[in-house]
Amino acid sequence: MAKKVTKVLKLQIPGGKAVPGQQLGPVLGSAGINIGEFVKRFNDETKGRAGEIVPTVVEVYEDRTYHMIYKTEPASNLILKALGKESGSGKPNTSKIGTITKKQVKEIAEKKMADLNANDIDAAMKIIEGSARSMGVDVK
Repeated sequence: MAKKVTKVLKLQIPGGKAVPGQQLGPVLGSAGINIGEFVKRFNDETKGRAGEIVPTVVEVYEDRTYHMIYKTEPASNLILKALGKESGSGKPNTSKIGTITKKQVKEIAEKKMADLNANDIDAAMKIIEGSARSMGVDVK
């Protein structure tokens, strides 16, 4: 018989650099997860993704065991990396921070395809283009 899920936690943690501090302690502690064990396991499993934010879904079961699902880096971070910028525009309609090409959008969409709610690459590209526009990035 399958274990019953009691909590689902959605976290965004830097790959390979989780620390049991202010960010994770209260969230994991309230779910009944051993914080030290979680941090060690997360860092071991994501050490190859250092330098990127790893969205993680943690399913906590009633016997306090858990299962982690790793997603791809957020689209906004991938767009900023393609531009070489630190953050998006505060006023995206009037102040643009840069331009990305359709080719770059396609590369990002292919990387994110597993996590997007899209049936084909064209729909995924439209999602990524929308994210770019909301950040103040033009798509050419």
